[in-house]
Amino acid sequence: MKCERFKTSYLLPTTLYLFGSFIDKAGRFAYPNHMQQVFYVIVAYLIGSIPVGVMLARLKGKDPRKTGSGNIGATNVMRTAGRALGIATLIGDIAKGFLPTFIAIRLGMPGEIVAVIGLATFAGHLFPVFLKFRGGKGVATALGVYLAVAPVAIIPCFIVFVVTLLVWRYVSLGSLAGAGIVPFAMYALKVPVEYVWLAIVIAVFVFIKHKDNIERLIKGQEHKISS
Repeated sequence: MKCERFKTSYLLPTTLYLFGSFIDKAGRFAYPNHMQQVFYVIVAYLIGSIPVGVMLARLKGKDPRKTGSGNIGATNVMRTAGRALGIATLIGDIAKGFLPTFIAIRLGMPGEIVAVIGLATFAGHLFPVFLKFRGGKGVATALGVYLAVAPVAIIPCFIVFVVTLLVWRYVSLGSLAGAGIVPFAMYALKVPVEYVWLAIVIAVFVFIKHKDNIERLIKGQEHKISS
């Protein structure tokens, strides 16, 4: 864990340097050049790599990677370290998907670059450099990305998630259903095509990362939420 803290300590100065490079002499945000865009993608990946769940669970001397499902996401942190830290993990994972993507949009970057930045942030959560590329399943971080690029598309996905959760009481099944419907919701709402493709790629990886959950669902061995 000391190694993880040492690595994450570089994020703040790196991010401040990045954003400082976007400010012109008049103190206004300036459109980033190509090298700055590449740098931003790298920083977005590093932000996505921040192991929020692991860091918060450590406050109670727990490690979600060694208990429950072994996942670093909010659901397993809630099982491992309590409801409060589970909720905090959810908020943190959403925030790290939202902030880099939203700032890229505010900087006026092209949609294609914004999509790459959103994907980089998502990939950081799935394959975090700070945890030897063994990360979470990406649902909350993907939600943060979607809140930045197409917040309206979240509404039907949230409805599907809630209905699935209430009927079958499987968080994983609700997450899969919600992730699967996002590209269709974006297409129906005429969201820019680059974001539709982003949602398709994210959905594919969400399903891949839920492979074990899918197997347990088929066998009837998946954990249900308590009533």
